[in-house]
Formats: sequence, structure tokens, C-alpha cells
Amino acid sequence: MNKALSEITPFVGDSMSYLYDGSSNEHLRAGSVYALHLFNEGPGEMEVEGVKYPIERGTLIFLRPGQPHAFHIRPSHPLPSYNLYFDLWDDANPLSPSRSFIHAPEPFIFDRLSIELPCDELDRLPSVFSLRAHPHLYDGIAMIARIYSESKFYHSETVNSFLYGWMLSWHNAVNVQHPSDYRIVRLLEYLNSRPEHGQSVEAWSRFCGLKRTYFHELFLRETGMTPKAYHHQLVMKRAAHMLVETDLSITAIAEKLGYPSIHPFSRHFSSFHGTTPSQYRLNPLHRI
Repeated sequence: MNKALSEITPFVGDSMSYLYDGSSNEHLRAGSVYALHLFNEGPGEMEVEGVKYPIERGTLIFLRPGQPHAFHIRPSHPLPSYNLYFDLWDDANPLSPSRSFIHAPEPFIFDRLSIELPCDELDRLPSVFSLRAHPHLYDGIAMIARIYSESKFYHSETVNSFLYGWMLSWHNAVNVQHPSDYRIVRLLEYLNSRPEHGQSVEAWSRFCGLKRTYFHELFLRETGMTPKAYHHQLVMKRAAHMLVETDLSITAIAEKLGYPSIHPFSRHFSSFHGTTPSQYRLNPLHRI
């Protein structure tokens, strides 16, 4: 039966800071456990199952048990890395505290590998991923390494819990669409900072310096939503915050968000949140 990523039971067997300097033990090899390598700088090159990837600052390498890989680092320019070695499906009898490596040209045949269970979400996580756009994930690896070396009480429980949350956060970062076109990114920053300033699609397209038809197509491609749907979502989220965090009346909130009266606001809010504004304010279970 296929597992969900939320069912993993991580166990961190080792954590270390390491300086890759091009030595022979960094050549083609395979390890018996899962591993994460986060490089603090570049350039360099990483090979995973015969495919070569550039290493830059913030490059994350995710290796599965038995996966052939090699580090191609110039001795004249060594690269520091945070390394984590762990199990994901067996915290009762983990292999990671006693991990092993086999170096080519020896065949990559291990007496024992970390348990791998069928998990489509885990399989879709990339072997190489940049964390430069995800500082919370970058800092998370450093924090796990620090806790591993410094914690005295509840060491395993703390480290393993952090890795569990980190893996789920990484899955979100990989799968959530992130706009890349600078014109759309700039517009989103503007809209996110002032969602109550309702404007027309024409005004937004002019803001981006684009014709309306192409703007609409580009916005949909970059965000997965139409401009109006995206703005409506922002307004509804802002409304929810205002209901929880202010003492303003619902009528006043509707006015601040640009509604001519409370009735269309209440209708939109109820459709989006599944409850009326007054019920949302009273029921803490609905609070964001």
C-alpha cells in the first residue's frame, strides 16, 4: 500500500559539517542510508546516477539508500556542507547510526539498506534542489545540525521531530507553484501589501507593462489563478484577519475592503470561508 509522506518516522543517525576537497573517497560511491547534503557555497558539481548537476550556494542534495553518486570538487576550491544521515521508515531499528559506503569499482551490493516503503510523494522529491529561494528550509538544516550536536535532553525526539517537519515543509516548497516572471512577482508584492485597494485588470496589466490579453494569460500561467480570483482570495483572507484581530464592525470591515454594503461582502465571505462573518468571529475553530 502506498504511504503518505506524513507517515514517515525519521531517525537521524548522524549529523556533521564536512569540507569536500576532491579527495578520492568523494568519487563514485553509494551509501546505505538516506542523506541530505546542503552546500553553503559553490561552484562545484554533483553526480547522481550518472547525471551531473551544478553545485551553487544553497544547493541541496537528497540521496536515497544505495543511490550511486559522486562529488566533483576542485581541490583548489573546497566546499563546506551540512550532512545529515537518517532513516525515514524505521526509528525502532535504524541503520543510519552505523551507515556504510561502497566505493566504485566495487559493486554496490549492501548487506543491509535503510528501509524504503512505497511513497509517491517521497519519490517525487528531487535529488537536487536549490534552497536559495527558501531561507526557512536552509536555516532548518542548520538548526537540525546544531540541535544534533548541542542537545542533551530528549536528543533523538527533538532532532527527529524537526526532520519530520522539515521534510513536509520541503515537500510543500517543491510542489507549491512559485511565480518566476519578474513582472508578475512585482504585481503580487503590490497586491499582497494592499489587497483592499481594488483595481481593474486593465490597471494591473498597465502596472506590468503588458497588454491585457497577454497579462491575463501570463498571470494564470504563473499563479494558476486568474487575476480577479487571486485578488478575491487576498481580500477574503484579509477580511478573516480583520474579524479576528480588530474590533471593527462587520459593516466597517466591508467598507474598508471596498464593498458598497455589507450584503455582497457577507455573501462573498460565506461562499469563500463556508461560514458567515459573524459566525467566523465567534467560533475560534474557524480562525486562521
